Amino acid sequence: MARSPRQRRGRGSVFAGRTRPHGVGRILGLVVGWLLVLVGLAALVLPGPGLLALVAGLAVLAQQYEWARRWLQPVKRKAFAAAAQGVKSLRNIVISFLGALVLVLLGVLWGLDPPMPGWWPLDERWWLPGGWSVGSGLILSGLLAAAFIVYSIRRFRPVH
Repeated sequence: MARSPRQRRGRGSVFAGRTRPHGVGRILGLVVGWLLVLVGLAALVLPGPGLLALVAGLAVLAQQYEWARRWLQPVKRKAFAAAAQGVKSLRNIVISFLGALVLVLLGVLWGLDPPMPGWWPLDERWWLPGGWSVGSGLILSGLLAAAFIVYSIRRFRPVH
């Protein structure tokens, strides 16, 4: 029984109208896709653009997996709806940019590792642990958040 082009498997097979990557390209796509999904899931509860990273990861994985293609559209709709809501008013935009700025400033503070202040109630080992490894992550999150805010303004904010 002959298979349709959508059902063919193997090297260079057709998947949803596109040729599936193989070899190193496939492995790289899987690593990048899963990394973006994990970062997106973590950023849903930590500082960072969680839904947008999740959308990016699912978009990469959708090149390989049918389940990722099915999940991509609903997650993308939610991410874009949240992005549109975030730039709906000037107040929302200002608060979002201030949040991104706070992340960057906290990252710099964390990296510089100032001495523990007298008011800190915990042991000294709990004062800004991680140094620049944590600080650079906060700075990157703040810069990515600012970039996504600019993208959202350009994409979703109506021109007056």
